[in-house]
Amino acid sequence: MTERVTMVSMEKAKQLGEDIGLPAPMATRSAFRVLANNPPLLKAVFGQLTTLLLRNTFDTRLRELIIMRIGWVTGSEYEWTQHWRVALNAGIPAEDVLAVRDWQNSDRLTAADKAVLAATDETLAGKTISDATWAEVTKHVVDPGQQVEFVVAMANWTMFSILLRNLKIPVEDGVMVWPPDGLRPPSAEG
Repeated sequence: MTERVTMVSMEKAKQLGEDIGLPAPMATRSAFRVLANNPPLLKAVFGQLTTLLLRNTFDTRLRELIIMRIGWVTGSEYEWTQHWRVALNAGIPAEDVLAVRDWQNSDRLTAADKAVLAATDETLAGKTISDATWAEVTKHVVDPGQQVEFVVAMANWTMFSILLRNLKIPVEDGVMVWPPDGLRPPSAEG
């Protein structure tokens, strides 16, 4: 896949990353290097992203399962591929991550996992989270601040999926796509 917008040079990306206080490995990724074409937007988008990733109060496991579900449903190769490693590094078993593909029929996922995944699916379908689903989510995510972060996290990674797919941002060289088995969802076919 060839990106639709040229990436800035690695040197420029590293400098912009330093300027906004982004960890060096993030500043060299393809998504950052494409967004670096618009430094003010880059700063805003990555400010929110780093808050959600590095200063989060919402449960990391739930966040990563949501991201993986968004990547799967929307066919975002980059999102699935990048967050596969993030999820595993966060200690989430690979079998639990893979379970998001068909979460409704999984016996690996907890009630909290399934509640946030149901809310995610409703949101991805263009709906408002139903009252019944929200009630289930709030049984497990009781803090109002975390409830807000949960919704912002869904919105953030849905936005990233749109961005990644529409700008055709490629996965970094040498990184296996659609880990661990290369299986692609039907939504990735086009």
